[in-house]
Amino acid sequence: MDQGSRFLVRQGSMLSILTLISRVLGLIREMTKAALLGTSALSDAFSVAFMIPNLFRRLFAEGSISVAFIPTFKEFLLEGNKEKIRDFLSSILTFLSFFVSLTVALGVLAAPFVVKLFNMEEYSETVFLTRMMFPFLAFISIAAFFQGILNSVRIFTPAGFAPILLNVATILCAYLLSPFMKNPARAMAVGILIGGFLEAAIQFPFVLRQGFRFSFTSLKKALSNPGTKAVLRLIGPTIIGMAAYQLNDLVSTALAGHAGPGVVSSLQYSLRLQELILGVFAVSIGTVLLPDLAESAKTSRWDMYNRRLIGAMDIIALITIPITFLCLSQGETLIRLLFQTRNFDSQSVALTLSAFRFHIPGLFFIALNRILAPAFYAQSDSKSPTLAGILSFVVNIILAAALVRPMKGAGVALALSTASAVNTILLLVFLRRNPNIAVGKALRSALVYTLKLAVFSCIAAVPLHFLNPLLLGYFSGRGRFISYGIPFIVSTIIFAAIGILLLVITKDKQAKAVAGMFKRKRN
Repeated sequence: MDQGSRFLVRQGSMLSILTLISRVLGLIREMTKAALLGTSALSDAFSVAFMIPNLFRRLFAEGSISVAFIPTFKEFLLEGNKEKIRDFLSSILTFLSFFVSLTVALGVLAAPFVVKLFNMEEYSETVFLTRMMFPFLAFISIAAFFQGILNSVRIFTPAGFAPILLNVATILCAYLLSPFMKNPARAMAVGILIGGFLEAAIQFPFVLRQGFRFSFTSLKKALSNPGTKAVLRLIGPTIIGMAAYQLNDLVSTALAGHAGPGVVSSLQYSLRLQELILGVFAVSIGTVLLPDLAESAKTSRWDMYNRRLIGAMDIIALITIPITFLCLSQGETLIRLLFQTRNFDSQSVALTLSAFRFHIPGLFFIALNRILAPAFYAQSDSKSPTLAGILSFVVNIILAAALVRPMKGAGVALALSTASAVNTILLLVFLRRNPNIAVGKALRSALVYTLKLAVFSCIAAVPLHFLNPLLLGYFSGRGRFISYGIPFIVSTIIFAAIGILLLVITKDKQAKAVAGMFKRKRN
């Protein structure tokens, strides 16, 4: 593993830790919501009210702004003209502030008409909460702007810490403000607003510390800035791709709703587990990878670009392949440990498990997509991943419509995993258009390494097949966390020990480099 790959692992590990903390707090936030609102109409009102501005956040803030902004900003950084950098940042800040303020104002005005589409029982309260939380979009957009600046200069920790503040603020406000407000949903909405503000505020001092300065300018000057034009050219296709993804989720949920009671919920629980793993590892690696790839592409250092890409793909395989096999082996135990309650009975476990078994094989492909997409964005090419996303969306909808009746939730999950694999294939095909990128070498390396890890994972999973029933029987009847927690932990330790032993015996280079990095860090 070269120095760049070691940097990728080191930064990705730190970001993964922060993301893990954020995801755990996110789970506690959902538990808080369940404790205060349950599954009432008021809970539905809060969910829909938060979903609407959150949809715009995914379209315009964290996804599109960061993806389009970083490659463009990298060009200005490499040029080194401080005056041009200041003009570019001022132009983006001005345009972003104007556009987001306009969107928030229109969202507040249009809330009654938008909420009608959801046929909410608590209609008036949903409208009120939607209007209350729409300014969250403004805060989170500025936070994404700051994140793009910091990530471009390889500073990732503030952006990783920011979502933690959002979850903490929401949890605290839910409990502290509920007695003083009309209902707990409004208290949580206040927490969302405070958390969004804190996400931006925590990053601002780090931006200033790097010496970046910017201010508001005229809208005409902002729109005429070459950097703004370049960002807008990249954002257009990206928004289309993100919109396709959101529509994908919407249509899949609608299809699942016709498959019987509990299917939609089981899919959401299954996806929550998959996204927890994905968010901790793949997203972190992709975030760290993008600035490096962008710099290599802008300076035509394609050998460095190829090494970064191959290293990232191998790291993703090293993480996701063993986790996939462990989850297939321990899926039921994990689901019972996390979700089983009086209302989440054995039927709920069975429904969720049927979806999870088809969701989790797609983890590797979804994670690879999070790595391959930045390889295009680094070249200022957002059209190729957008086209791949649209085509995979079509595949997903066709398969989901065909499989949902005979397989119910499992069919929808299988459709998503298959579409993710199709997306990976399309991205690799499109990447071959650039003769400077060693796609064949990267693919051969990934396939061989993936096959090796799959064999090792199968070997490590064999003892669990015989041991797990004995552990579950021994700890049965001692409370959910002991009955399922201890068997899951013991099984995971055994699985990891066998896997690590096999990697050591075969002198695996990636694992050796990661272990060496942690050893040096400890010393």
